[in-house]
Amino acid sequence: MSIIEIHNLHKTYTDTSVPVKAVNGINLSIKEGEFTAIVGPSGSGKTTLLNLLGGLDTPTEGDIFIGGMNIKNLTSRQLIDFRLHHIGFVFQSYNLIPVLTALENIAFIMELQGLKKLQRHEVAMKLIKKVGLEGKENFRPGELSGGQQQRVAVARALASRPKFILADEPTANLDSHATEELLNMMADLNKTENMTFIFSTHDKRVMDKARRIVTIDDGKVVY
Repeated sequence: MSIIEIHNLHKTYTDTSVPVKAVNGINLSIKEGEFTAIVGPSGSGKTTLLNLLGGLDTPTEGDIFIGGMNIKNLTSRQLIDFRLHHIGFVFQSYNLIPVLTALENIAFIMELQGLKKLQRHEVAMKLIKKVGLEGKENFRPGELSGGQQQRVAVARALASRPKFILADEPTANLDSHATEELLNMMADLNKTENMTFIFSTHDKRVMDKARRIVTIDDGKVVY
């Protein structure tokens, strides 16, 4: 079953001297349980495409259906709520809150969702174990390695029980060992939890793990 349907998607930036067509007529379908890498050269439009899928940017033209909902029709407030409950994000720079512990970073999104404190704690502890950080729950981001911080970010993304997780260059700041561990963990979550992962990446190691590769160039799907 497709959880994402993209129809004739365009994004043109006009705040430059010459308009830039970052996404130029993309049609794409992504099914539940996919482990997909979106690849292409710098400036090809892959990060813009991820931002559009995540509702972090708005299309100039076209439609994005997520679970049958056309997110283009949502108001700003509705879009914030939709992201909170349906989409998980993993960023290149981790984006953890430095004054919160690993456990608190994971629980924070559930607090925004309105879950009670005990439930937040129970779910966060389960996720700490799931991503292999048991014993690190009370460490703050500055006390963790880059790979460990990115594991916290993955656990935080899972905490919202999303339809899918968008990962924008998640291995860019990691060494080879941390990258291998992170990708193995994500692949395991994909298999055991049927969690859908969509990557934007330059990293061949991510491409090697992916079960589907979508290549874009000049804002178009070329393969």
